Amino acid sequence: MRLHKLLEGTEVNPDNVPDLDIEGITSDSRKVGKGFLFAALKGVTFDGQKFIPQAIEKGALVIVADTDAPDYPEVCCLKVKNPHWLFAKIAANFYQRQPAHIAAVTGTNGKTSIADFTRQVLNMMGKKAASLGTLGLIKNNEEPQYAMTTPDPVTIQQTLQKLCDDGYEYLAMEASSHGLCQYRIGGVKVKVAAFTNLTRDHLDYHKTMENYLAAKTILFTDILEVGGSAVLNADSDVFDHLKEACVETGKKVVSYGHNGTEIKLIKATPSTHGQKIDAEYFGKRVEFDIPLAGEFQAMNVLCALGILAEITKQPSEVLKYISKIHGAKGRLELVRKFDNQAAVYVDYAHTPDALENVLKAMRPHCDNHLNVLFGCGGDRDKGKRPIMGQIADKLADKIYVTDDNPRSEEPEQIRSEIMAACPRGINIADRRKAIKQAVAELEAGDILIVAGKGHETGQIIKGETHPFCDQDEILNA
Repeated sequence: MRLHKLLEGTEVNPDNVPDLDIEGITSDSRKVGKGFLFAALKGVTFDGQKFIPQAIEKGALVIVADTDAPDYPEVCCLKVKNPHWLFAKIAANFYQRQPAHIAAVTGTNGKTSIADFTRQVLNMMGKKAASLGTLGLIKNNEEPQYAMTTPDPVTIQQTLQKLCDDGYEYLAMEASSHGLCQYRIGGVKVKVAAFTNLTRDHLDYHKTMENYLAAKTILFTDILEVGGSAVLNADSDVFDHLKEACVETGKKVVSYGHNGTEIKLIKATPSTHGQKIDAEYFGKRVEFDIPLAGEFQAMNVLCALGILAEITKQPSEVLKYISKIHGAKGRLELVRKFDNQAAVYVDYAHTPDALENVLKAMRPHCDNHLNVLFGCGGDRDKGKRPIMGQIADKLADKIYVTDDNPRSEEPEQIRSEIMAACPRGINIADRRKAIKQAVAELEAGDILIVAGKGHETGQIIKGETHPFCDQDEILNA
């Protein structure tokens, strides 16, 4: 493809660069071939600028880089303030085709469930729809393919092109704060964007909550198309900030929650198999059942309804299917129920807010003891460890503190930081042994929540990923 074509809709004036023939694009110097465009991007671990000479040697004709990059007169250098965004737009121009209706959801918690619920309802409506995120790429109701919350721009655009070519009109995707900061979805034509909540997470990367919010805001100011719809949680402390940002940049706002205008939650009543939702829905009073426990799931469903109403423009139609959804993999997933009515659930809760939500959600459904097993990941925000320990100590009857993904840290140190705020916790190093003990100690009517890893099938220890699945270990126990 010609370079001038790749630069359409970007900040770079094509008249100022030669119209070269580009054979391929990549931000991985190992994948550079003759006639390629190489994006020398700065990441968390690597600085792509260090690999520019290697890329040129392998045949790169064009380099995309930050303004502080050295000059390389033998190639065309496109130096801009935000090379991540420029490269995302170039990737979109290179692959060209995307599903016609794309929704993106961001927030600390709920992204996976909401994207999954959206896909499920669209599939029930007879539409070819996919979801993309932590669970992987799920097309219709097929088994998921690769999993990453927000892949790199080339992978995203290749995926979008393939979905479009396969006849998929709809896509619901997760937008992580890391992916937004790095503009990985900068070239995605997002028609509906949704926000769930903002609670403590990823401060090892963002450093402050203000930076974390700024990353989330990018979806609504820079990526959501002008005239598109923003579905926002009206109960969030940052609702006014996001609403103002959307209005200033020409986006329609749909609010949901207890304080919602378009979708207002009046009451969520727990039932044997889920809960009954009483709401005002675009001016009409509605009631419906969902097979999911907890008010946080009620909020996730309302967010999905907002996305569905805006992306299909059929609010009454989508409401017909919402009661038929099922929970996403590893999200308050019932793994085993025993004859004595004891039950074991797996949930991805790995933040203080998520752990608190899931424990509070399950308390009304518990006839006896509410037990929890969890840990915290290594090489991540250390500040949340005592907070999660304190929450477990306050809300659970029996607590098993074990390893999550210790990564490069010493597992014992991570557990000790949790235990400092969780004096009732039972400290068990080996997650497999912890699950076995927690299951063995269940009494009639108890509920055990195994939290932190959800859908994951591996445990990262000292840089090596070992096969490990909470669901399998529970069934083995």
